[in-house]
Formats: sequence, C-alpha cells, structure tokens
Amino acid sequence: MSSPSSPSALDRAVSKAYWRLLPLLFIGYVIAYIDRVNVSFAKLQMQKDLHSLGFTESVLGFGMGIFFIGYLILEIPGTLLVERWSARKWISRILVSWGIVAAMTAFVHYRIPGVTGPLESMLRGLSGLIESFGGDASSLKQDGSVYVFQFWAIRFLLGVAEAGFYPGVIVYLTHWFPHRDRSRALAWFFVGSPIATILGPPVSAWLINIGVKDNPPILGLVGWQWIFIFWGIPAVVLGLIVLVRLTDWPHQALWLSTEEREALQSELDRERAEAGEKGHMTVMQALRNPKVLILAAAYFFVVTGNYGVEFYMPSILKDWYDFDVKQIAWLVIIPPIGSLIGQLVVGWSSDRMNERRWHASLPIVLGAAALACTAIRGNPAWLTVALFLVAMTGLKAYLPAFWTLPSMLMTQSAAAASIGLINSFGNLGGMVGPTMLGVLKENTNSYQLGIWILSTSMVVSASIIFRLGIGRQAARAAKPAVAVEV
Repeated sequence: MSSPSSPSALDRAVSKAYWRLLPLLFIGYVIAYIDRVNVSFAKLQMQKDLHSLGFTESVLGFGMGIFFIGYLILEIPGTLLVERWSARKWISRILVSWGIVAAMTAFVHYRIPGVTGPLESMLRGLSGLIESFGGDASSLKQDGSVYVFQFWAIRFLLGVAEAGFYPGVIVYLTHWFPHRDRSRALAWFFVGSPIATILGPPVSAWLINIGVKDNPPILGLVGWQWIFIFWGIPAVVLGLIVLVRLTDWPHQALWLSTEEREALQSELDRERAEAGEKGHMTVMQALRNPKVLILAAAYFFVVTGNYGVEFYMPSILKDWYDFDVKQIAWLVIIPPIGSLIGQLVVGWSSDRMNERRWHASLPIVLGAAALACTAIRGNPAWLTVALFLVAMTGLKAYLPAFWTLPSMLMTQSAAAASIGLINSFGNLGGMVGPTMLGVLKENTNSYQLGIWILSTSMVVSASIIFRLGIGRQAARAAKPAVAVEV
C-alpha cells in the first residue's frame, strides 16, 4: 500500500509520460523550427550570391512566407489523422519528408531534371497569357526567374511536408495529459522554438563561412547551402526514432504499470464524459463555430508579428548597426532566452491559477509595446536587443495558455479539427508578416513602418483573446470547462 505522501498512480503515469514523450516531441519541434526559419540566416549570404538571378528583398520575403500556404493544406487532415489513426506514424512521416525537402533548398538555383524545364515552359505560357490581356510580364522573362519560382516552390513544399506536426502534437498531448497538467506539458513542447532560435544562429554562423574568403567550399557547396543540408538531416533521423519510440495511446504503453495505465485512462475518460454531458459537437460544427474562427483570427494577428520579427531580426540588426555575421549570430540568441523563460513561467502559472485569458493576452500586449519601441530612431544597439527580448518573450509566452482554449470548447475529433483550423489559418500570418516587411523595406528603404504595423497586429490579437473571455470560465470553476453550448 502506498504511503500518504507517495505519488498516486495517476501522478506516476503523468510523470513517466513527461519523460518518455516530451523529449522526442521537444527535439522534433526544435528541428522543425530551425528548418522553418534558417532561411532568415542563410539570406544574409544567399541574397548576395543569387542577386543576379532576381533574389531581391521582396522575393526572399515572399519565399519565407509562402511556407505557410503549403502548411495550410494538410493541417486539419493531419490533426484528424493523429486523433483517429496514429500519431506515431504520422509524425514520423512528417519528420522524414520535411528533412528531405529542407535539404533540397540548397539546390534551388540549379537546373533540376524534370523540374526546371517544365517550369520554364509554364512561365513562358503564363507571361504570354498576361501579355495577351495587356499586362506586364517582364518580371517572368528575367534571367533567373525560373530559379526564383523553384525557391518559392521548395518553400511551399516544406510547408506541405511539415503541416500537421505542431497542431498534431497539441492534439496528441490531450491523449496523455489531463487538464490539470496540460498547460505545463504544452509549455515544455513550445520551448522548442526559443531553443531553436538559440541553437540555430551560432551553428548557422559557423556553416555560412564555408566558401567565404580563406574557407574553401565543401563538395562544391558554400555556406548558405550547408545550412539547409545540415539542418535537414536530423529531421530524417528523428523520424525513424519516433516510429520506434513514440506510443499512440495510454492503453498501449507497456512502460506504464497496469495500475498507472488504468488511472491515467480513467481520468482522461472522466474528462471526456464530463465534456460530453454538455453536448457533442461534430467536426463540421467545430469548424463553423464562431469562437473557433475568432481564435483563428487572434492567432493570425499574433503570428503575423512573430514571424515578421523572427525572419527579419538578423537583417534588421545588420541594416541598423552594420554588424557582421558572427555578431548577429550571438545577438539574435538573446531574445529567445526571454521566450523560453516566459513560456515556462506562463505554463506553470496558468495551470496553478487555473486561468487562461489573462495569461494568453497580457504577454502579447507587453511584447507589442516593446516591439513598437524598437523602431524609435536613435536607439543604441543594446537597447534595441533588450526591446527585442521583451517583444519575443511576449510573442511566445502566451502559447501554453492559448492552446488550452480549443479543448475548453470541445473534445476529441472536434477539438482536433478546431486546433488544425486555428493553426493553419492563423499561420497565414507567417506569410503576411515577412512579405509585408520585405515589400515595405524595398519601397521605403526602412523597416520602421513595418515594425509598427506588426506591433499593431499583436495588440489586435490580445484584444480578441481578452474579449472572447473563454479563459474566465476556467478561472471561476473548480475544474476547467471543456465544452460550451453552441
């Protein structure tokens, strides 16, 4: 018999799930985030090497953002596959395919058999069609335009390959962690993004020197190409490990005792039954639910700010202070430290206080204020970096509390579909933010206006979350509400 102070079977099961599942998912998210944003660092050399092919500021900004169009396609189906089929097999597939595609970005300026020729024919046909209607198709006829389209295509395919990982993991964690533990579990997963932005730049700064000055190319490839190849390989390796090590459901976990499996499954079943008493919601009802659509809008506005800052922070620091690559690599790892601490603190505090609304909205407001201040002319470099630290803390710290909100509205497949919808359409902000900054920089020769627009977008997001008020239910109730009448 257990002593009064010993952990219950449920506590032991949750603790084992933390140590068994979260390290794999965390490492996967670190690699995913690096493969998603390493183009921002490769851009420092890539733009110079490929400028003659038409790789301008706006072209690269659009290429950074088009990832999220591809990302949109498989988000909802991906989350449903995690809920109804197998998280282990689906996440493994995602890792392997995105690792291969990420590495292929190194070759976007090569003539690829079976790809470049048909793409050139398509561009000729498209330019002819545009001119037949009196339009200007000169940009499609420029030397190198086919390679620009190859870059856009590979970034689009990277989004398709990675789609479903992030929301799929959020759904997967609902299979293992009761409401009382979920925000903290999410926080340990979400800190993968700040860890990625801490680890990625120093390694990428070392790689980018290959082929520069006294450092000869390796296998004929220069630094920015090796950035894509180097970070693509771990995704493929981890995909094979996930296939072996991840477990889909608690009842399949041989690494839990019978008592632990039954205690965990019983608690999860109790929560689902409690939600079912408040009404069942189909997948289509979930996708039409106004509150789900409003959450997607809120996520869109904050993601616009997040990726606008992350993709362009290296370029902004270089433009404003003329730092070299090594200096930039060390400066851009400072803001993610705040993100890491902020996510863990908000995840812990949100669970402890059983409150979501303030924990999701307040960090975004603080981050928006700091981001707006970065654009004030004449700031010394140390102040700009400090303001970016506060901005990035706000842009990440809200996540653990925010992603508990969909499962407070619905459960199972409906919750999975809603998470996929919120993430896919919300992440379109990842296209808007970088594209807008690139276009405004090219037309105004300044990042100032773009930064202020990003800050305003964040304030809109925080206002939506706060006004929606879902988190207030958790704050007033003894247990979190997990469904609402619709």
